[in-house]
Amino acid sequence: MSTWILLRGLTRESGHWGGFGALLQQKLDGARVVALDLPGNGLHTKIDSPTRIEAMTHWCRAEVRSLGLAPPYRLLAMSMGAMVAIDWARTDPQAIAGCALINTSLRPFDPWHRRLLPANYGTLLRLALLSNTDACCEQEVLRLTSRNTTAAADVLDDWVQLRRLRPVSKANALRQLLAAARFSAPAIAPGVPMLVLASARDALVDVRCSLHLAQRWHADIAVHAEAGHDLPLDDGAWVAEQVARWVAPR
Repeated sequence: MSTWILLRGLTRESGHWGGFGALLQQKLDGARVVALDLPGNGLHTKIDSPTRIEAMTHWCRAEVRSLGLAPPYRLLAMSMGAMVAIDWARTDPQAIAGCALINTSLRPFDPWHRRLLPANYGTLLRLALLSNTDACCEQEVLRLTSRNTTAAADVLDDWVQLRRLRPVSKANALRQLLAAARFSAPAIAPGVPMLVLASARDALVDVRCSLHLAQRWHADIAVHAEAGHDLPLDDGAWVAEQVARWVAPR
C-alpha cells in the first residue's frame, strides 16, 4: 500500500492537521500517513522558505528520501501545499500514485482576484507584517479558514501553542506568498490520478478555482456544501470518506 504524504499550506505545519492523519489512516485500513513540514514551517522554521514552489518540491523529495520512505506515494495537500503536490506529480510522476488536492488555486486557470479573494488582503497583510498576540493571530486565521465554529474553538489553544513553539518568521511568510503567486500549473494535467476536493463556503479562495481545475484536467471532484477553506478541520471525516471512495477498487 502506498504511503500517504500530507502537505499543508501557507505558514501552516504538520501540527495543524490535528487528528486528521489518524482519521485518514483508519479509513484507509492502516495505510502509512506522514505529514511533512514545508521548509520554513514547523520543524523547519530556521530554514529560509524558497520563493519558488519548484524548490519546495525538490526539498520534499529529498525529505521523504531522508525519512526512508519508498515510492510510490499518494499526496493529500491543501492550498499552497497542493501546488507542491502538482509540481511533484509533474516532475516525478513515476513516484506518485495519485494526488488529492484541497481548495487550491492556480495560474493560469483563474485570475488573481479569485485565487485569493480581495476581502482578505488587509487581514493577510496585517498577519504577515504587524506584531499581534499569538491568540489574535490564530483567531484571525480560523476566522478566515473555518466555517465550523465548534471545530475552530476546539483547536484554538493548540494552534496558539504551535505558533509559540515554532513561529514562522515574517520573512518566510512573505517568501511563501511570493512562491504561491509565482507558481503556474501546467496546461496539461500530470499523468497521475487526481481528486479535487473543494468547499462551497471557502472565504479565502473562490470555489470556482477548484471547479475549473477539475474541468480542465478531467479530474474527479467532490464539493462540500458547508465547510470553509480548512476542509480537513471543518469536516475531516468527509475528506477521509471521499479519499477512501476514490482509491477503492472500481
